[in-house]
Amino acid sequence: MPGPNHHDLTGDALVAAAKGSLVAAGEQWTEMRAGVFEALAHHDRPASAYDIADEVSAARGKRVAANSVYRILDLFVKSNLARRVESANAYLANPHPGCRHDCIFLICDACGKAIHIDDDRLTGALVDAAHGAGFADIRPVVELRGQCEDCGQGEQEG
Repeated sequence: MPGPNHHDLTGDALVAAAKGSLVAAGEQWTEMRAGVFEALAHHDRPASAYDIADEVSAARGKRVAANSVYRILDLFVKSNLARRVESANAYLANPHPGCRHDCIFLICDACGKAIHIDDDRLTGALVDAAHGAGFADIRPVVELRGQCEDCGQGEQEG
Protein backbone atom coordinates (compact mmCIF):
# COMPACT_ATOMS: atom_id res chain seq x y z
CA MET A 1 0.00 0.00 0.00
CA PRO A 2 1.39 3.44 -0.92
CA GLY A 3 0.59 5.14 2.39
CA PRO A 4 -0.76 4.40 5.84
CA ASN A 5 -4.33 3.33 6.41
CA HIS A 6 -5.69 6.02 8.72
CA HIS A 7 -8.92 6.28 10.60
CA ASP A 8 -9.74 9.97 10.26
CA LEU A 9 -10.82 11.64 13.46
CA THR A 10 -13.66 14.15 13.65
CA GLY A 11 -15.42 16.30 16.25
CA ASP A 12 -14.33 16.13 19.86
CA ALA A 13 -11.96 13.21 19.18
CA LEU A 14 -10.07 15.29 16.60
CA VAL A 15 -9.82 18.29 18.93
CA ALA A 16 -8.59 16.07 21.79
CA ALA A 17 -5.98 14.42 19.55
CA ALA A 18 -4.79 17.80 18.28
CA LYS A 19 -4.50 19.15 21.82
CA GLY A 20 -2.59 16.06 22.96
CA SER A 21 -0.23 16.25 20.01
CA LEU A 22 0.50 19.96 20.49
CA VAL A 23 1.07 19.61 24.24
CA ALA A 24 3.33 16.58 23.64
CA ALA A 25 5.38 18.79 21.30
CA GLY A 26 5.97 21.20 24.21
CA GLU A 27 3.48 23.87 23.12
CA GLN A 28 0.53 25.29 25.04
CA TRP A 29 -3.09 24.66 24.05
CA THR A 30 -4.50 28.11 24.72
CA GLU A 31 -8.11 29.24 24.43
CA MET A 32 -7.24 31.13 21.23
CA ARG A 33 -5.45 28.13 19.69
CA ALA A 34 -8.40 25.92 20.61
CA GLY A 35 -10.80 28.36 18.96
CA VAL A 36 -8.75 28.49 15.78
CA PHE A 37 -8.43 24.72 15.60
CA GLU A 38 -12.13 24.14 16.26
CA ALA A 39 -13.08 26.65 13.53
CA LEU A 40 -10.66 25.04 11.11
CA ALA A 41 -11.77 21.51 11.95
CA HIS A 42 -15.40 22.14 11.08
CA HIS A 43 -14.52 23.06 7.47
CA ASP A 44 -14.76 20.34 4.84
CA ARG A 45 -13.00 22.57 2.29
CA PRO A 46 -9.76 24.55 2.65
CA ALA A 47 -10.33 27.70 4.71
CA SER A 48 -8.35 30.94 4.62
CA ALA A 49 -6.96 32.64 7.70
CA TYR A 50 -9.51 35.40 7.10
CA ASP A 51 -12.39 32.89 7.14
CA ILE A 52 -11.08 31.46 10.40
CA ALA A 53 -10.51 34.94 11.90
CA ASP A 54 -14.12 35.89 11.12
CA GLU A 55 -15.45 32.71 12.74
CA VAL A 56 -13.28 33.02 15.84
CA SER A 57 -14.20 36.71 16.12
CA ALA A 58 -17.91 35.85 16.03
CA ALA A 59 -17.48 33.08 18.61
CA ARG A 60 -15.45 35.27 20.97
CA GLY A 61 -17.54 38.40 20.49
CA LYS A 62 -14.49 40.51 19.66
CA ARG A 63 -12.35 41.04 16.61
CA VAL A 64 -9.48 38.62 16.07
CA ALA A 65 -6.80 39.76 13.62
CA ALA A 66 -6.00 37.54 10.66
CA ASN A 67 -2.28 37.98 11.47
CA SER A 68 -2.83 36.25 14.83
CA VAL A 69 -4.66 33.43 13.09
CA TYR A 70 -1.84 33.08 10.52
CA ARG A 71 0.70 32.67 13.33
CA ILE A 72 -1.41 29.96 14.96
CA LEU A 73 -2.01 28.21 11.64
CA ASP A 74 1.74 28.26 10.93
CA LEU A 75 2.30 26.59 14.32
CA PHE A 76 -0.40 24.02 13.50
CA VAL A 77 1.25 23.22 10.14
CA LYS A 78 4.68 22.95 11.81
CA SER A 79 3.16 20.69 14.49
CA ASN A 80 1.28 18.58 11.91
CA LEU A 81 -2.17 19.58 13.18
CA ALA A 82 -3.09 21.29 9.92
CA ARG A 83 -2.07 21.16 6.30
CA ARG A 84 -1.63 24.15 4.04
CA VAL A 85 -3.02 24.03 0.53
CA GLU A 86 -0.33 26.19 -1.04
CA SER A 87 -2.11 27.06 -4.30
CA ALA A 88 -5.17 28.35 -2.41
CA ASN A 89 -3.35 29.88 0.58
CA ALA A 90 -5.82 27.97 2.70
CA TYR A 91 -5.73 25.34 5.42
CA LEU A 92 -7.32 22.04 6.39
CA ALA A 93 -7.23 20.34 9.77
CA ASN A 94 -5.14 17.18 9.71
CA PRO A 95 -7.64 14.41 10.54
CA HIS A 96 -4.89 12.31 12.10
CA PRO A 97 -2.68 14.65 14.18
CA GLY A 98 0.68 13.33 15.19
CA CYS A 99 1.02 11.09 12.15
CA ARG A 100 3.87 12.36 10.03
CA HIS A 101 3.39 11.74 6.35
CA ASP A 102 3.83 14.10 3.45
CA CYS A 103 0.54 14.89 1.84
CA ILE A 104 -0.63 14.88 -1.74
CA PHE A 105 -3.69 17.06 -2.30
CA LEU A 106 -6.31 16.43 -4.95
CA ILE A 107 -8.16 19.73 -5.44
CA CYS A 108 -11.39 20.13 -7.41
CA ASP A 109 -11.36 23.23 -9.60
CA ALA A 110 -15.16 23.21 -9.79
CA CYS A 111 -16.29 22.95 -6.14
CA GLY A 112 -13.08 23.59 -4.18
CA LYS A 113 -13.14 20.22 -2.41
CA ALA A 114 -9.67 19.08 -1.35
CA ILE A 115 -8.83 15.57 -0.28
CA HIS A 116 -5.47 14.23 0.60
CA ILE A 117 -3.79 10.97 -0.05
CA ASP A 118 -0.58 9.59 1.38
CA ASP A 119 1.89 7.97 -0.97
CA ASP A 120 5.23 7.57 0.75
CA ARG A 121 6.82 6.16 -2.41
CA LEU A 122 6.10 9.33 -4.38
CA THR A 123 6.96 11.83 -1.67
CA GLY A 124 9.99 9.76 -0.68
CA ALA A 125 11.27 9.89 -4.25
CA LEU A 126 10.85 13.68 -4.23
CA VAL A 127 12.73 14.00 -0.94
CA ASP A 128 15.51 11.72 -2.24
CA ALA A 129 15.82 13.81 -5.42
CA ALA A 130 16.01 17.02 -3.37
CA HIS A 131 18.67 15.53 -1.08
CA GLY A 132 20.58 14.47 -4.19
CA ALA A 133 20.51 18.10 -5.33
CA GLY A 134 21.95 19.23 -1.99
CA PHE A 135 18.75 20.38 -0.29
CA ALA A 136 17.99 19.67 3.36
CA ASP A 137 14.92 19.97 5.57
CA ILE A 138 12.61 18.99 2.72
CA ARG A 139 8.83 19.30 2.96
CA PRO A 140 7.19 18.06 -0.24
CA VAL A 141 4.13 19.97 -1.38
CA VAL A 142 2.23 18.09 -4.06
CA GLU A 143 -1.08 19.40 -5.36
CA LEU A 144 -3.03 17.99 -8.26
CA ARG A 145 -5.93 19.98 -9.68
CA GLY A 146 -8.85 18.61 -11.63
CA GLN A 147 -12.47 17.69 -11.02
CA CYS A 148 -13.72 15.50 -8.23
CA GLU A 149 -15.94 12.55 -8.99
CA ASP A 150 -19.13 14.45 -8.14
CA CYS A 151 -18.32 17.44 -10.39
CA GLY A 152 -16.94 15.25 -13.18
CA GLN A 153 -20.09 13.12 -13.27
CA GLY A 154 -22.26 16.18 -13.80
CA GLU A 155 -20.26 17.03 -16.93
CA GLN A 156 -20.50 13.50 -18.31
CA GLU A 157 -24.27 13.41 -17.85
CA GLY A 158 -24.84 16.84 -19.44
